[in-house]
Amino acid sequence: MKEKARLLIIDDDPEFVDAIRGVLEGAGYEVEAAYNPRSGFETLKRRPPDLLLLDILMGRGAEGVMLARKMRKDPQLSRIPTLIITGIREQIAFLFPGQAVHPHILPVDELMEKPVDPELLLDRVRALLQAAAARREAG
Repeated sequence: MKEKARLLIIDDDPEFVDAIRGVLEGAGYEVEAAYNPRSGFETLKRRPPDLLLLDILMGRGAEGVMLARKMRKDPQLSRIPTLIITGIREQIAFLFPGQAVHPHILPVDELMEKPVDPELLLDRVRALLQAAAARREAG
């Protein structure tokens, strides 16, 4: 029997977390959640997930961006695929509509905007997990 992929959601909006958790668990994923960057980073270190779904703005500002940067510098966490889900893409200075996410500014694998279409979310999650598996197999 194939083991379920484990996903971690780090977002300070409990209603949003509950909504996407339902979508992801309904698709067969094991989902854990943290509601602030500090507990999220502790969860990442304790039990690294197969995929991270991360909000940008939490707490005092762009703490999701800081967490993504911190992850990329940590050898244990640097290869975890990260999907940013945000509602503020057009308001932040370094992302504009139609531009790709710059790997040095925001080191993540994919970005989605809220509100999230459930089918699109599942497509992105599936694609990121497949890409990560292919990278592991390639060495």
